[in-house]
Amino acid sequence: MIRKGAARPVPQFLEDDPSTGYLPGRTWPTARYGLATLLVSALLVFAIEWIVRGNFFGTVDFFLQPFKPGWTTIVVFALVLIGLDAILGRSHQSLMIVAPLTLALAFVGHQKSRYLGDPLYPTDFLYARQIMALMPLLVRERPWTAALLAVAIVTGLALLVCGWRHWRRRVPILSRKGRLARLTLAVPLLAFFVSIMDYATFSWTRDRLQIIPIMWDQKENYASNGFALAFAMNVPMAHVPAPPGYSEKTMDAIARPNVAASVPEEKPDIIVVMSESFWDPTKLPGVSIKPDPIPTVRALRSGSMFSPEFGGMTANIEFEALTGFSNAFLPAGSIPYQQYVRTPTPSLATFLKSEGYRARAIHPGTNWFWNRGAVYADFGFSDFRSEETLPPMEKRGPLASDAAMTDEIIREADASEDPVFLFAVSLQNHGPYEPYRYYNPTHTVDAPISSWARESLLSYAEGSADADRGLQRLIEWAKKRERPTIIAFFGDHLPPLGPVYVETGFLKDNVAPRKEPTPEAALEHHDTPLIIWSNRSGPVEKLGAVSPAFLPYHILTTAGITHPYYTGFLGALRERYRVVDRNLLLSPSGEATPDWARQKKIDPAINDFRLIQYDMMFGKRHTASDFFPETVVPLVAHMS
Repeated sequence: MIRKGAARPVPQFLEDDPSTGYLPGRTWPTARYGLATLLVSALLVFAIEWIVRGNFFGTVDFFLQPFKPGWTTIVVFALVLIGLDAILGRSHQSLMIVAPLTLALAFVGHQKSRYLGDPLYPTDFLYARQIMALMPLLVRERPWTAALLAVAIVTGLALLVCGWRHWRRRVPILSRKGRLARLTLAVPLLAFFVSIMDYATFSWTRDRLQIIPIMWDQKENYASNGFALAFAMNVPMAHVPAPPGYSEKTMDAIARPNVAASVPEEKPDIIVVMSESFWDPTKLPGVSIKPDPIPTVRALRSGSMFSPEFGGMTANIEFEALTGFSNAFLPAGSIPYQQYVRTPTPSLATFLKSEGYRARAIHPGTNWFWNRGAVYADFGFSDFRSEETLPPMEKRGPLASDAAMTDEIIREADASEDPVFLFAVSLQNHGPYEPYRYYNPTHTVDAPISSWARESLLSYAEGSADADRGLQRLIEWAKKRERPTIIAFFGDHLPPLGPVYVETGFLKDNVAPRKEPTPEAALEHHDTPLIIWSNRSGPVEKLGAVSPAFLPYHILTTAGITHPYYTGFLGALRERYRVVDRNLLLSPSGEATPDWARQKKIDPAINDFRLIQYDMMFGKRHTASDFFPETVVPLVAHMS
């Protein structure tokens, strides 16, 4: 007798125990178990694809072709379920682990694709902490959505716990023989499948299954192979293979520029401001913003920064701007700050510090965001002032203001007797841009769009205007200084305005496609304002659109500084290309080379660029003494 209210005991009978009736061929026949597992796998894979794609009929089309990877995915999921059943000891109990996990990943993948334009990568979990830090801003923008999501999560977890307990009371334990049989089937087949999924090597079986890694176009990769297989193929992206032919002999054959490290006798201060999501919102069709939110930038503009990202991934633009290296040579979707910068890496800070500069970074956010604290140390910065070490900063809206950050920049530069290299990353205008973000807007927006979109755009315009005023203060301050001062100011990427782009007709979707149909569209959707200004010579002019990797060249040239790599090698490369992107090369005259990475023959100058970057980041550093002498031994620069 079981006492009323007490928990029911978990059954301990085996599926092949004659006394329980669970005999092979009766209640739990092998065929029935296999067919049920395949059916459950098919429904689960279909649900995953439907969630990720957000389109029922598109999902149906994905499965209609008999040799599409979707059918292979179903078999793989069935094998995973069978193997986990053997480990857990009960039939179909693995579904309670696999289904919630994969459906949750599918939902996150859909949301990322919607707001950032990129699918979900395995490496995204390296910066899950950043997402949690941004959660208050997301909740502020859509509080009801956040509340419903929280209720759904709690309800789902409660149902999962109840279902798990119910299943363990109702379903018999698998026999040792049954568990062994399942493992014997699942483990070898899964191991074989894993072995053919390395996209860097050809696989006859993978080719026959029509699983074609499209690593150069991740959106198409996920659309063609399905979410699960594309996600799995991206697992190895943490490893960067050596370029073909990489060796000491190959590196020695790269032409060395006839440029030595030199600095002027009067070393100029160099201040670089990467302004969060800074862009010209008046470029939106049919939009009128009064007064002009960015008059200073418009008057001093040197050119455009061609951002390799859209709406986010600030760290990738920062990586290029500080190192002079390119994301084009790294796996699509990777984040160097999170995955690859683990040892001292040459940067502007490394070089300038070797020439007697104080190299300091400022960001009013947390020091762990994008792993900046560790990365800046590896880049050679002497100090990184963040939220943890900065004095309390005045906020404008929910975040530290650009005005307060400008105060810190001026204070740092004026307090230093040595020349300074300051790299500042703003925070105020970080998205999302919820309506009524600022209680005292100074602008008005006129556009034939919904009230929500118009107010969201106004919030963004106010932040852009504050960034412009910050630049104006820096310029006016620098004009009064005796010490030569170089100021570089640029936006890291277009803002994540989402529905505003669609309602104004600027974009068809909330985000720009990774692979644009034309070079003109790529420039329109990736160009942000760039200013390089000197208190001795004024603004640099007519740079056009340039990749962030060329920023060190333009800054040092303006400052009268030379360096074997930053002005020598990059200077020579800049004569051939002004944009180096994984999908596009753009010459100074505007001649475009799309899909260059897929061509059999690559320009030797681009190949040398890739080889030097690999050598310094992952290889033996054969080129260090010639291109980055400051990383080998301290040198006394020639005083010109």
